Amino acid sequence: MASTSSQAFVYNTFHEYYTSSSFSAPSITNFSQREFGFFMLKNRSMLRHVGFRNKEDLRIFLSKNVPSDVYRSGAYYEEPEAEMNRKGWLGADLVFDIDADHISTSCKKIHDKWICINCNFEGKGITPEECPICRSKKFSAKTWPCESCLTSAKEETIKLVDFLETDFGFSHKEMHTFFSGHRGYHVHVENMAVKTLDTIARKEIADYMTGLGVTLLGNKKKKVFRGLILSDYGWQKRLKLGLKRFLSNAKKEDLQKAGIKRNYSILLFNKELILNRCILEGRWNSIKGLSNRTWEKLFHHVKNLESSQIDTVVTTDIHRLIRVNNTLHGKTGFKKIEFPVSYIDVFDPFKEATAFNGGNVRILVSDAPLFRIGDEMYGPYKHQVVEISTAAAVLLICKERAKLVKGKNV
Repeated sequence: MASTSSQAFVYNTFHEYYTSSSFSAPSITNFSQREFGFFMLKNRSMLRHVGFRNKEDLRIFLSKNVPSDVYRSGAYYEEPEAEMNRKGWLGADLVFDIDADHISTSCKKIHDKWICINCNFEGKGITPEECPICRSKKFSAKTWPCESCLTSAKEETIKLVDFLETDFGFSHKEMHTFFSGHRGYHVHVENMAVKTLDTIARKEIADYMTGLGVTLLGNKKKKVFRGLILSDYGWQKRLKLGLKRFLSNAKKEDLQKAGIKRNYSILLFNKELILNRCILEGRWNSIKGLSNRTWEKLFHHVKNLESSQIDTVVTTDIHRLIRVNNTLHGKTGFKKIEFPVSYIDVFDPFKEATAFNGGNVRILVSDAPLFRIGDEMYGPYKHQVVEISTAAAVLLICKERAKLVKGKNV
């Protein structure tokens, strides 16, 4: 928990941002039909069922109340300020959330920590479902938005955009892409065809993105995928191209990760034949030693590589509140920021989502990994007082890894 002076510092810094000329309230489609929600900095409480006529009213509210986090509905309502059962749902955008928390990356074992609230047992990496010592399911976790995490999230977002464009036919004009301000990306689709989709229909879309239910039809009795020629459409096309990519570049350790423990040498030494005979021509039994079971493992592994790891709960929830772009994230002090779909490959969140420029702050850092903001590197730090930029100090304090040091800050 941050000290009182540290909390005041964050509050004042957020207040300066929301009252400065650098902040502009975003333009949101059908602004007056959206519900807004806020997590308040001073009393640490949630306020929702709020509506505004326009973005200027929102800007005034933020400058006066200074929340740590600002949300709005993906849905459109007749009465956005009413209780949920009286709002009058009119429809909702199709919203996707990709978060590094849901992606397995090796860097988490370096910078993410968790501690069991019940017995104080602690560990590194992804927080388990239950404590290995006392079986409690209550944890306190400290995560970190490192470059590897955000690169993984970006790669998943690129796959998602390709699904939306190639398989569903949405144009870039109908897609809005955002950096979340923390460890992920959001994609919103605004299109009349999706506006009135119910939860079940949205779940089917989410299932398609994640590859849920994608199977291969084969004659298992004869150990042959008889007649299976992969088409150039939908998931079959994705599996075909994915298999070609994976096997063309696969090494022994890659195949072992895919569950191929014994006959990986056959795959390594017959790549050209496999690509032509099996994948392109559908002659899956033409290479001696490659059983149905081997192909099933390969297809399953490639399906996971080709799917987009979205948070399905966000996509299926037609009343979901989502973070407002141009506002600050309470866990980092970074902005949720929109950028063109075509710009995603070169988008740099550590440079383009920073909200604070100028000034240095003295803080006591408990621990922090090496990290970058803009073009400057910081850390690693361990139980030391440092004087760093405001943006870096806000990040460390918001992540509960540092506190303000009393004295003159410039």
